[in-house]
Amino acid sequence: MDERPHSEDARKLIHIGFGVCAFLLRDLPWWGAALLALAALVFNLFVMPRVGRAIYRPADRLRPFAQGVVFYPLAVLLLVLVFPHRPDIAAAAWGILAAGDGMSCMLGRRFGRRRIPWNREKSICGSLALFVCGGAAGAVLAWWCRPALSIAPSLWFSIGAPFVAAFVAALVETIPIRLDDNLSVPGSAAAVLWALSQVDAARVEVLAPAAAMRLPIAFAVNALVAWVAYRARTVTRAGAVCGIAIGTTIAVAVSWQGWLLLGSTFLASAVTSRMGLQRKTLLGIAEDRGGRRGAANAIANTGFAAGAALLSQLSPSTAPWLIAFTAALAAGGSDTVASEIGKAWGTRTFLVTSMAEVRPGTSGGLSVEGTVAGLAAAVLIAAFAVVLGLIVPRALLAVVIGATLGSIAESALGATLEAKGILNNDTLNFLNTAIAAAIAVAFASVWL
Repeated sequence: MDERPHSEDARKLIHIGFGVCAFLLRDLPWWGAALLALAALVFNLFVMPRVGRAIYRPADRLRPFAQGVVFYPLAVLLLVLVFPHRPDIAAAAWGILAAGDGMSCMLGRRFGRRRIPWNREKSICGSLALFVCGGAAGAVLAWWCRPALSIAPSLWFSIGAPFVAAFVAALVETIPIRLDDNLSVPGSAAAVLWALSQVDAARVEVLAPAAAMRLPIAFAVNALVAWVAYRARTVTRAGAVCGIAIGTTIAVAVSWQGWLLLGSTFLASAVTSRMGLQRKTLLGIAEDRGGRRGAANAIANTGFAAGAALLSQLSPSTAPWLIAFTAALAAGGSDTVASEIGKAWGTRTFLVTSMAEVRPGTSGGLSVEGTVAGLAAAVLIAAFAVVLGLIVPRALLAVVIGATLGSIAESALGATLEAKGILNNDTLNFLNTAIAAAIAVAFASVWL
């Protein structure tokens, strides 16, 4: 092993210092910024191992390449390519990565005695540092890049949105997975910034009074349903609290129609989780806590749908976001149905990446019985959304296609990344709903 001394502070100071280059995004064309990031990526891949191994962590010196050193410029390159006409979003996410993640590590190591309950490797101090320092850096950079846009965003977006994005990124960083922070932090921050950029401030002012009137009733109804679900042992206490928040959000945003669609997917998941429970328990593949759904499961399966429901009312494009909302719920519900039916009654299970036969419950495994049940669930959920008036009949096929392809993508990611600890089941479920929503909207835009 290479015994040269390693300074984590020096590494993080370089990490933070490279973020200064984000100020260039205001004046560089997108292709110029992309070339800059590509040059940094090439340098870190081929030159850094020769001249800068002193900043490598001991474990990195045993790998073909240092993951963080390579993923940082790769993340910047992806930000520039994905947001070529929104340098403020790319710069703000870069700032959250540079200052937020950098200061999180430095302060967390010094003052992080109190640990995050669900991930003892992360500290409360480190998460607060990511939120405060990352949000501040993102706000400065978003404000700095405003003049580069043909239509400048509102000041509330430039100053406030980066703090929301940094808060979400800090939460994502605490998820107990091995996905490199140089990818998860800017990726989640950029996604939140983009979503907030879709909000029309004028619509917020118009819709706020009606939302305020719906809120007390929506909260009371969801609290009652959550209490019943908790007493029926279908959710945990934390799951009930998250259910109240998500259910209330959806009820306020898309009224009782959206809430009924949410309830139908939850009911399908809860019922199928109890089916064949004895067999699942004997095989050791039953859901934890006897099938009771926790907070992480609620967020993973319905969190994206709640965000889409809000944006369906706060952005000028209502129909695409309602399709995304429906597809996300259909994907989450159908995937759970497929998994639970497959584990309960599946005769043979095959790994999606190789079609090799595997044990029931294996991540990435598919059975004929489960796949058919999942497809049927997607069709029924999409059809119910049509009946409720959430989507037009012509969008039904797009929702079913999105839900099906999202589940297949989740299975492929589970077969390749979950076993390595890079992603966990809840992360996969969230990605399933997001991918399904994106695919459904893309298909719907072609033929609607």
